[in-house]
Amino acid sequence: MHLYTESHVASAPGTDAGPGTSVNIIGTGTGSGLDSTHPDANTDAGSTPRTRVDIDTDTGKSGLLERSVLRTAAGERRVEHDVVADEVPVALVFNGISHAVMMCTPRDLDLFAVGFALTEGIVASGSEIHDIEVLMHDEGYAQVQLTLVQHAFASLKDRRRALAGRTGCGVCGIESVQLLDLEPERVEHTGFLQRLAADALARAVRELPTHQPLMQACGGVHAAAWCNAHGKIRYAFEDVGRHNALDKLIGQLMLAREDMRDGFVFLSSRASYELVRKCARISVPMMATISAPTSLAVSIAAKAGIRLVSFCRESGYVEYSAPALLAK
Repeated sequence: MHLYTESHVASAPGTDAGPGTSVNIIGTGTGSGLDSTHPDANTDAGSTPRTRVDIDTDTGKSGLLERSVLRTAAGERRVEHDVVADEVPVALVFNGISHAVMMCTPRDLDLFAVGFALTEGIVASGSEIHDIEVLMHDEGYAQVQLTLVQHAFASLKDRRRALAGRTGCGVCGIESVQLLDLEPERVEHTGFLQRLAADALARAVRELPTHQPLMQACGGVHAAAWCNAHGKIRYAFEDVGRHNALDKLIGQLMLAREDMRDGFVFLSSRASYELVRKCARISVPMMATISAPTSLAVSIAAKAGIRLVSFCRESGYVEYSAPALLAK
């Protein structure tokens, strides 16, 4: 079953397509049962940069809102119209039980929910998700309802924790330090790093802005991209939260049945620990970021055997954790 039957193009950035609706977007059944024809996914077959902001089919929103602002420049003040990134509470509900509320850009919430379920260890694969329903409420919040297979839901109940999601943090609201998962899986390397082109990072840096229509419009969102060995961006997603953008990307990779050991993640943000932890859970061999890493991100990458590269520019980058470094 297709995730979407059609995509809509916004008449102007910052406008939305009327009230939210409830749409059943995934059919029941085993296996992922889902295909990769998502309107926000930039694939090899259609990786033309997104220069316009379309309307998300499920939420009826573009991810941008128009606001009146008072601008002061060169001693003059004037009222103008500007656009800001849309941010709404999104409740993730598993088998009827609310598990987490995250603050997200209201686009691609189906992919966000799938990626979150995978990177939080709630499910091990798409076959453990039977159904997803996205609900956008007129009151300004969204719900994503997921139906899990029984054994996955039973496991979730055994270790269920309350999360209070925020824009800047992917682990807010855990009940104790002991619940932090700081021991990542060891990534299985299949030769991708040896196949990686010398100019792959430079190409990814050069291409990323052309896949960020929300950022170009408002300057207030992060992007997560999936790149091949030549640095070509195959998928890219945006969100006010860097971890949300990564979860959307991972959800797409799962639904498209991509080999997550055969590519690298490129993020417009800093490298924080939870981003590296998410990549380790799905065996991504390399994570690259525009900004600096944190000490815990470097530590987690080293434990997982992930090549962590930051301060990425067309002219160069800094490696903090790589197989060659770990061998010394």
